[in-house]
Formats: sequence, C-alpha cells, structure tokens
Amino acid sequence: MTAITNGGSEHRRVALFGGVYSNTHALAAMLDDARGRDVEAVHCLGDVGGFGPHPDRAVALLRQSGAVTIQGNYDAAVAGGAPDCGCGYTDPRDNHFARLSYAYTLSRTSTEHRRWLGALPPSLRLRLGPLTAVLCHGSPRAVSEFLWESTTPDGMLAAMLDEARADVLVCTHSGLKWHRALGDGRHAVNVGVIGRPENDGRTDVWYTVLTSTGDGLDVEFVPVAYDHETLAREMEAEGLPGEFVETVRTGWWTTCLEVLPAKERARGRW
Repeated sequence: MTAITNGGSEHRRVALFGGVYSNTHALAAMLDDARGRDVEAVHCLGDVGGFGPHPDRAVALLRQSGAVTIQGNYDAAVAGGAPDCGCGYTDPRDNHFARLSYAYTLSRTSTEHRRWLGALPPSLRLRLGPLTAVLCHGSPRAVSEFLWESTTPDGMLAAMLDEARADVLVCTHSGLKWHRALGDGRHAVNVGVIGRPENDGRTDVWYTVLTSTGDGLDVEFVPVAYDHETLAREMEAEGLPGEFVETVRTGWWTTCLEVLPAKERARGRW
C-alpha cells in the first residue's frame, strides 16, 4: 500500500480520525477513501488498540500508511503496561467491558509496537491556512476527558483555545462526531472514530476532512463502509465479548453507555 505523504507544516486540506480500536478493515477503507479526496495529510488522534481483534495488525497498517499519529489514553496505557486503559469511565458496567478490552489488547501488542506507541506525542499543532489547530485525544488538558456536544459549553472550549493559543480544537475519545463554530471565527471539532459505528444503527464509521477556505474552515464528516461482517467473525474467533460483536453488526452501542450524557444516549437504542 502506498504511504500517504504529510507535506509541509502548513496545509489546506487534511483528513483526521480517531479510535482505530484494532479495526484494520475500517482503517484500510478509510485510508483508501482519503486518498481520493485530495487531502495533503492524514492525522490519527489516538487509541489504535482496544475493542477489536488483532491490535498488532492495526498498528502495523497505521505505521505503514504514514499517517501522523498522536497518543490516546489506550496507547499510553498499553505502552507503559498500566493496570487499566485510563479511559475515564466511572460506572462499573463501563469499566467491566473496558477491563476485558484492555487485557486482550495489552496481551496481544508486540514489544516493538508498544515502544512505538509510547513514543507518540500527546498533542500536535497544525497550520490550516491562516488558522492554527491543536490536535488532542480527549482535550488539551487531559487525554481521557470527554468533550460532549450536549454538555460542553462554549466558554470552556474558548478557554481551552485561549490556553492553547489556537483557532481550532480537534479531538476524539467520545466516539461521537460533532462540530461547533464558536462565533468568533474559532471552532471545536470532534472527528469521530473509525473503530466502531456511532450508535446510530448504521454499520459505517466516520472520519473528518478539514479544509481551509482562506477566511474560514469547512468541516466535512465522511462515512466509511467496510467489511464489518469479516470484522465481527474475527472478533468471535478471538473470544471478544458478544456485546462488542453486536455493536459491529447492528450499529448500536451495547457498551460504554453509562458515560453518555442524556441527549447522546437518547439517540441510541438502549
């Protein structure tokens, strides 16, 4: 597979995604799709492992692709052999499934790939035309902070951008894409994840294309279809929880539900 080149330090049009979650099939489909969209660079916002099967395959493909990658909470935990994923959950049910996912991923990530994950930067700055974007996993202040569309106030986002000296805040972690223009020419964008569907009853996953328009920013959320049935069968063969497999096949979350705010949870089935 031809690597995606990352160009210089300033770009006009870039693709960004988070949460690979060991979904090599979706990662391959997303990279192929991005190559056809005239992007100058591709950035991964972390969490390469977790949830899905064969984490080493996803790390290998990501490294081969040339995508610029920052460290998510999963990456930091796996690299350091931490006792848990540091996902930021507080509910016992959420933490139960997080423990299963993390134990599987930790035991199946090679020493070489753990070293690579450990060397990833926690954040990056990116020039998009006249705008400066700060790329992070959770938030600029904490790798496992959830920035939800329904509960994160504009003032909090503005304060984060002030502290980061940036115009655009780009994150992932929550698994749900959203975009908010703050009214002062600045933006906050959650790019979504490609490792599992978005709790919308669709099997597609999502990434984001950001384009500098000279005096502003265009945000495009891009759906990606992939061979989700093959992924589901691989998960079953690896003995991963049936709840995870059901999500892949139906597009509805069956885990990580307790952390969702009321409005986000109301969009799902459960």
